[in-house]
Amino acid sequence: MKHKSWRFMPLAILALASAGLASAPSAGAKEPSAEAVLNTKCSTCHPRTTTGGLFRIDEQRKSPEGWAMTVRRMRQWHGLLLTDSEARTVVKHLADRQGLAPEEAAPFRYALERRTVVETPDDSDVATLCARCHSYARIGLQRRTAAEWRRLAHMHLGQWPTAEYQATARDRKWWEMVSGPLPEKLAAKWPLDSTAWKAWKTHRSPNLSGGWTVAGHRPGKGDYWGRMEVKRNAADSYQLSYRLTWADGTSETGEGRSVVYTGFEWRGSTMLGGEQVSEVLQASADGNRLEGRWYLDDQDAIGASMVAVRGKEAIAGLSPAALKVGETTRLVVAGSALAKDLSLGDGLVVEKVIATTPEAVTVLVSASAGAATGTREISVGKAKAPLVVYDRIATLKVEPETMVARLGGNGGPVPPAPAQFDAVAYAADNLRIGPVPAKWSVGNFDETAEHDQDAKFGGVLRPDGLFMPAGAGPNPARKNLNNIANLLIKAQVAEGSAMVEGSAHLVIAPQRWNDAEIR
Repeated sequence: MKHKSWRFMPLAILALASAGLASAPSAGAKEPSAEAVLNTKCSTCHPRTTTGGLFRIDEQRKSPEGWAMTVRRMRQWHGLLLTDSEARTVVKHLADRQGLAPEEAAPFRYALERRTVVETPDDSDVATLCARCHSYARIGLQRRTAAEWRRLAHMHLGQWPTAEYQATARDRKWWEMVSGPLPEKLAAKWPLDSTAWKAWKTHRSPNLSGGWTVAGHRPGKGDYWGRMEVKRNAADSYQLSYRLTWADGTSETGEGRSVVYTGFEWRGSTMLGGEQVSEVLQASADGNRLEGRWYLDDQDAIGASMVAVRGKEAIAGLSPAALKVGETTRLVVAGSALAKDLSLGDGLVVEKVIATTPEAVTVLVSASAGAATGTREISVGKAKAPLVVYDRIATLKVEPETMVARLGGNGGPVPPAPAQFDAVAYAADNLRIGPVPAKWSVGNFDETAEHDQDAKFGGVLRPDGLFMPAGAGPNPARKNLNNIANLLIKAQVAEGSAMVEGSAHLVIAPQRWNDAEIR
C-alpha cells in the first residue's frame, strides 16, 4: 500500500487513528490514568454533580466509536488538549464503564461493521427528525437520560441553525417536538439504565489469547479460511498474526493488533496481504467465538465477513456452504480441533479426504441425484454446521441491493469510494445457496439516466463486481454536470441452458467531505 500523507486521509480514518480504537501503548510507555484525565481536563467544562459524577458525561452510554466521536468533537470544537495516549485511555475507560450491552448493540452492528443496509426505522418521528441527516443506527447506538437527549437537541440547533429547515419544519412544529416529547420518547426507547446493561456491566473480559481458526467470505474474491494467533500484551490488548488460504488456492499472511472494549467489542488493525484493514468483531460471552467484518481502511465498502473459533470441535465455516445434486464438489470444513469422523447425511458421500490440517478438513463430496434438497445439519465429531443441498439456481440477487458510491480523485484530497457487489444464488423457496461467479454489466436505472447517459460517465464496473466511480469535478462533456449517475448493476449466471439474472441499484454521488466513525 502506498504511503499517504495525513492531509489526504479520509476524516473517518483520522478519527480512528486519533482515538486509537485498535491502538495499544508502546512497550514501556506509562499510560495516563483515565480518572486523572477526566478530573483534570474534562471536569473543566463538565463539573461534578451532587452525586459525584461529571455533568453530562455520566448521563450517556455509547459504543467505542460513539465515545471516540465525543472525544474528537471536544478536541475540534472546544480545543480540548489531549495527547493521543490520553484520548485512547479515556475512550477505553468510558466504553468499558458506560458502554452498550451486546443485545443493545446487536440491532445496529451493521453501522459499526460498515455494512451497506437500507434502514427501516421503527419510529417515524425519530426517522424524520433525526435520521434525515445521519443513520438511524447512530441514534440507536446511544443511551441517554431524557434531560441529556434534550441537551443534544439544543446543541444541534445551536451548532446547525438550519437543522430546523432540514427536518421538514415547514410541515410540523419542529422545535416544540424535539425539545418537548421527543427526548422523553428517546429516553424510554433507549434508556440510560436497562436490564441488559445491569446484567452485562459486571462481565469480565475473557482472555482471547491463543490459536483461532478463522473463515469468511470477501465479495469479489471468494471464501477464505486459516489461522489467527493472538498474543496478549496487556489487559484487553493483543498482537495478531494471520495465515489465510483463499478458495482460489492463493494464500496471504498478516500482522496486527487489537483492543477489546466493554468485554466483547474487538477492534483490530492489521496489515493483511499488503492491505491495511480494520476489524470490527464481537466476542461471545464465553470468549470462544468472534464474529463480524473486516474492511479496507481507505475503502470500507471492500471487506469480508469473518468468524473465528477456538477450543475443541468448533466449526468456523464451510466452503462452499451449498452442494448441488448430481455433482462432485470440493468441500472445506474450517474449524478448531475437529474430529476425523465427518457425517454429511443421506445422499452425500465423501469420495476422498484431500487434506487434514489443524484448521480445516478438505474432502471431495458427491451428491447423488436423489439427495434430499434443503438445509441439513452436518457434523464433524460433536461440531455441527448447516449445509444446503439444492438442485438448481432459481433466482439470483445482487448484494447489496442498494448501494452508494462516491466520486473522487482527479487530484483532489478525497479519493473515490467504490462499491463492491456480490451475486448470490437462491434455490426454490428462497433457499440461499450463496455467492456464485457471475457475468457483470451496468446500465441506466431510469429514463432520466438514459437521457443523461449516466452509464457512460459514472465509472467502470470490473469483472469481479467492483464498481470504480469516475473522477470528481465538472465534466464539460456533460453540459455542466459532473459524473454523478443513477445506475442499474446486473449479474448473470448460467443454469443449464438458461440464464438467471439479478440486479441492484447504484447511485454515484459527490464526495463525502465530512465523515465519522458512525455515519
